[in-house]
Amino acid sequence: MKKKNLISVVGPTGIGKTRLAIDLAKHFDTEIISCDSRQFFKEMKIGTASPSEEELAEAPHHFIGNLSVKEYYSIGQYEEDALKKLNELFEKHDTVILVGGSMMYEKAVIEGLNDLPEADEENQKKLQEIFENEGIEKLQEMLNELDPEYFSVVDIHNHRRLLRAIDVIWQSGKKYSELIAVSQDSRDFNTIRIGIEAPREELYDRINRRVDIMMEKGLLEEAKSLEKFKHLTALNTVGYAELFKYFDGEWDLDFAVSEIKKNSRRYAKRQLTWYRKADDIHYLPLGYSQEHFDELIGYINSLIM
Repeated sequence: MKKKNLISVVGPTGIGKTRLAIDLAKHFDTEIISCDSRQFFKEMKIGTASPSEEELAEAPHHFIGNLSVKEYYSIGQYEEDALKKLNELFEKHDTVILVGGSMMYEKAVIEGLNDLPEADEENQKKLQEIFENEGIEKLQEMLNELDPEYFSVVDIHNHRRLLRAIDVIWQSGKKYSELIAVSQDSRDFNTIRIGIEAPREELYDRINRRVDIMMEKGLLEEAKSLEKFKHLTALNTVGYAELFKYFDGEWDLDFAVSEIKKNSRRYAKRQLTWYRKADDIHYLPLGYSQEHFDELIGYINSLIM
């Protein structure tokens, strides 16, 4: 029986994954599943650089703006929902596109996550107290000591991710990076991973320009409309956390915008660290030509089962 194929488009923030995913979806006459965990939230279009209405019209997309920031959504729920959607799409298509820079969410789809222990109430309480009394820096320091490998790739500004990892390490006595490295079960589809690469200076320049464009498009107004939800996990992210400090009078606007750029570049660096460890990603250059794209199609066709 012919195997189904999942083409996973990966890479750091701001490198052009959306465009490549759409080009591939059009070529294979198929649909796109997003694994960008920030783009799930419909109220955060500008700050997460969600695909535009024009881009969404070019190919069917799933898991874009499908949730409200008020809804709690775990990676486990996403794994279940994405696999269910994937099975539906494989009824109609031999090939489906997955795209996004949320590393763990891609891993959840292509490999599966380990059966990690449920949150331990005592640990969570203890860690929450540390967070409230000593700040996120203390959690960052603790995780860096316990598991430097996971610390190098996790979103260190997301305190829930830090709490979860430390809790699991305390419970299991093992590094979180080791526990998530072993896939739970194999998938019955063939995965082909595609990336885009660029010199780091060029990528950072693109990220800086993209933040300026977001501000021009109304990021400030978008963040202001979400200020009342700033305590929610979804908003504890680059592009919003910095502007909330501006609204609180802690920072001036220019400094807040420069911090968004800096934190976006840091996040891109973490993504690059993660992807560099993989030996199964086929790379295209930034601003790829039609010739490059044709070569890519040839490469994909040679792997399609």
